Amino acid sequence: MKATIWHNPRCSKSRETLAILEAAPGVEVEVVEYLKTPPSRAQIAAMYRKAGMSAAEGLRKAEDGAKALKGASDDAILDAMAADPILIERPLVETPKGVRLGRPPEKVREIL
Repeated sequence: MKATIWHNPRCSKSRETLAILEAAPGVEVEVVEYLKTPPSRAQIAAMYRKAGMSAAEGLRKAEDGAKALKGASDDAILDAMAADPILIERPLVETPKGVRLGRPPEKVREIL
């Protein structure tokens, strides 16, 4: 099974999630450092749909830029994420079984 992790190596939760994926038998892990190779707006929206999340739920609220998006529409949040990917909560993991936000990291086991 292939698993793609949208990863930030500076994030402890992202590193923990990557370790779970790498330890899972039969999983081929593709690591995408999303700050270097950001997903498109359409990719972000598709991942949230597959995860059953809204863009607001996927917003990294600890970032300064997120404060201005409080109460914003999902479209406005997706536009902001596409312009500044640091606003994307991480890590996102996609497998053929779905998408999960690795918070807590163990959530990714649901799609392995």
